[in-house]
Amino acid sequence: MSVFTGSGVAIVTPMHEDTTVNYEKLGEMLEEQIEQGTDSIIICGTTGEASTLSHEEHLETIRYTVERVAGRVPVIAGTGSNSTETAVYLSVEAEKYGADALLLVTPYYNKATQKGLKLHFETTARAVNIPCLLYNVPSRTGCTLLPETTAWLVNNVENIVGIKEASGNFSQIAKLMSLCGDKIELYSGNDDQIVPLLALGGRGVISVLANVAPRQTHEIVASWMEGDTERSKKLQLEAIDLIEALFCEVNPIPVKTALNLMGKEAGPLRAPLCEMEEKNLERLRRAMTEYGILA
Repeated sequence: MSVFTGSGVAIVTPMHEDTTVNYEKLGEMLEEQIEQGTDSIIICGTTGEASTLSHEEHLETIRYTVERVAGRVPVIAGTGSNSTETAVYLSVEAEKYGADALLLVTPYYNKATQKGLKLHFETTARAVNIPCLLYNVPSRTGCTLLPETTAWLVNNVENIVGIKEASGNFSQIAKLMSLCGDKIELYSGNDDQIVPLLALGGRGVISVLANVAPRQTHEIVASWMEGDTERSKKLQLEAIDLIEALFCEVNPIPVKTALNLMGKEAGPLRAPLCEMEEKNLERLRRAMTEYGILA
């Protein structure tokens, strides 16, 4: 049950000034992403401010995205939660709306044990029939999904087919690939590590960078897959300063700010996220200018 190969954008959720979801702008962003070669849309992830969307908003945003994309590229819905019951509910509903796959983050705050992670992901995945990607991002969740646990899940739950790896721990990622090989679809969750992860057998990236540089992010992966590893490396390194600026404050503050600087009207952030510090804003503006996406 292959999900996608290439660049998947972890798309922002544009908002009106009153912080209600701006579906018109979301539609424009989805069209631009597809036109610029993005290979998959990841909706309602961390970058989409899913943690401050109500369940109703969360599911309506997934429904809208599925209908607007209309099968042109896969739509992966973020439906993870620190509550297994909630993750099951969101996942079942997202499947009903036509999502092609799900992205399931490790439970945050309550920090499950590895045994608990097996139970959580197995229960959630068995509640649906579409492919599921696990999401390992310990810097945000306080919880690490170990290679052995992931391997157990991939080998025992048919529709758990891949993982978004944002741990930055290449020793663990190499161990994971040694345990799973072709049984797992590996995606980078860190834009500054796309090429190294591809070298370990990765299929692509679930990207924040792609919000502002969709064509370039697609080309990093496409060049690698076509065998032009030098071009892939060159594109990766050219983007490093911009990537660092996009993470100089907690995601998605800088990327949503960047889209607004580009005139994309992504709108405000929901509290407790807030506007960037002035020195970081200038750093972001400078990086965008040097990269050529801001005049």
